[in-house]
Amino acid sequence: MPAVYFDGVHAKGHAVQLYLDATTLHVQGKGIDRAESLRTVQWPERTRHGMRIAHLVDGGSVHCVDGAAWDDWSRNAGLGESWVVRLQQSWRGVLACIALLVLSIVVLQQWGVPLAARAVVAVTPRTLDVALGDAAQTWIDQNLMQPSTLPPQQLQHMRDAFTQAVAAMPAGSVPHWDLALRSSKLGPNAFALPNGNIIVTDDMVNMVNMVDADDAVLVGVLAHELGHLQHRHSMRMLVQMTALGAIASLVVGDFSSLLASVPVLMGQASYSRQAEQEADAMAVAVLRSARLSPAVMVTMFEKLADWRNRKKSAAAASPSEDPARPQTAKEESSWLGIAFASHPPDAERVRFFQEAAR
Repeated sequence: MPAVYFDGVHAKGHAVQLYLDATTLHVQGKGIDRAESLRTVQWPERTRHGMRIAHLVDGGSVHCVDGAAWDDWSRNAGLGESWVVRLQQSWRGVLACIALLVLSIVVLQQWGVPLAARAVVAVTPRTLDVALGDAAQTWIDQNLMQPSTLPPQQLQHMRDAFTQAVAAMPAGSVPHWDLALRSSKLGPNAFALPNGNIIVTDDMVNMVNMVDADDAVLVGVLAHELGHLQHRHSMRMLVQMTALGAIASLVVGDFSSLLASVPVLMGQASYSRQAEQEADAMAVAVLRSARLSPAVMVTMFEKLADWRNRKKSAAAASPSEDPARPQTAKEESSWLGIAFASHPPDAERVRFFQEAAR
């Protein structure tokens, strides 16, 4: 086989002839006579286009621009191909590999990463939750929220009502919790921080106060957030998103690529849905233990839907604002992944509470 030999030191190539026997590659040309063990040669993969380059153990290499002739020569000499190379040359094999890759990613995203996150969080000390929650609350108080304008008696009333409700829960099933009221542009909202603090906005309290059996509704809202604390959803989200982002970046091959962020966003939506289902189950458990009907949560979702509709109508009726305007409530709350009002009350969740009420 005619080829060009490079010694790995000089840029100039040398015309040579290649010969193969059972164990050795012979490279012969003017002033060149090398014998290389076949086991030490890095053979090129067969491709549809491009030259063939075989790498020698000392850094030298032999190049052949006639790929088809090289493939025939090496095949006739008994050099085999790996199953990977054979798959690459088959469109059926390529499609099968793509399907297997997609299936593996789906299985990993749906079951593998959540299970791994649960295991990681289970061995993570709760002191880390407290540290993250304290840092988050400091940032929220400095940048997103202001002190509550409601009377202090309102907070104490909520704390007493919820304490009485969770008192009927089995021992050890209620994580550490505390309540805080804040005024903000988030509208009616509530969310739990990993340090155990449940933040409730003034708008949420005011809206609940307009509902019959307002204490029961507040208990349901707070119990939902207690479910996030019980399952350590903040930490699980952090672990899951980190793992999913790393996996997506490895698959795509670019940690800064927009394409790498797509699986992360899709995964976050799925994981957030699962977290809401678990938190809703905790709300039902607390309401039942306190002998309250889970149907109060349906009323809560209806009130939230009315509030959103009024906000949309007001936004549609108002003139366009300056591009440099402050963030809207929706934009500000978008990062609150487990906030009560960040998830639209879809029919599935309403149906869950309706069935629980029956």
